[in-house]
This record gives sequence, structure tokens and C-alpha cells, in this order.
Amino acid sequence: MKAEDQFHVGVVVDDVEAALAEYAVLGHRWTAELGGPTPVRTSSGETVLNLRCVYSTTTPRMEIVGRVPGTLWEPAASGVHHVGYWSDDVAADRAELESHGYVLEAERVGPDGVPSFAFCRSPAGLLVELVSRASQPGLESCWGESL
Repeated sequence: MKAEDQFHVGVVVDDVEAALAEYAVLGHRWTAELGGPTPVRTSSGETVLNLRCVYSTTTPRMEIVGRVPGTLWEPAASGVHHVGYWSDDVAADRAELESHGYVLEAERVGPDGVPSFAFCRSPAGLLVELVSRASQPGLESCWGESL
């Protein structure tokens, strides 16, 4: 893992629209909303969650995520929910984190069996999202479109 691969800080909120307005006061501009029904694997098994998020088009990059009750996508007391990193190999980076005591909380695996993202929690509670670099061009094209 490399510090320069960190590309966003994620904040989970109860009200996405209110959060966008709050952070807009601080100079952030936003993409259109991304997401929808998303198959994920959690410690409880396979499920489909309605994940929705909005990225800032401004930097430092922020991701505002709508709360999904009863999952790891709940608002954090600190405000910051997770830090996101590009990964050239999500499975290998996840294994590296696990070798340091991190625990896999959720991941999305494509039809090819390759994970496109994974959320891993450190022993101290830090939540790290690994995002396949294959997603980078699509996300970066979204960041060019402000609301």
C-alpha cells in the first residue's frame, strides 16, 4: 500500500442532500449520485444493498454515502467513515491488510471472481476501502461532471 494511492475520505450520513449542502459551504462541488442495488459479501453472507454515494469533483476528494441501516454503512461518531485507496490487486492488498490484523467487513466480487472493492477494519477501528484501479477511469469521468 502506498500513501499516494489514497484518493478519498468517505463520510456516511443519514441525509445525503443535507450533507452535500453542508460541505458545499466549504467549497466542494458534487458529481451526480452513483449507486443502486449492489451485491456484496459480508460476514453474514451474500446480500444486495442499495448503496448510494456522491463524490466531490473538488479535492481533497470526499465521498458522501447514504446510510444503510444494520450494515457497516452507518454514520461514524468521528464523522469520517473510511479512507479509500486505489488498488492494483484488491485481493492481494486485502490479504496484506489481514496479515496485519485487519478484518474483512464487506467486498464486492464480480462475475469473474475478482473483487472490485473491499472494506477492511484495523484492530484500532480504522476502516479502509480498497477500490480496484480498473474503476478509476469511470470514477474520474464522473468527477468531471458537477451538479
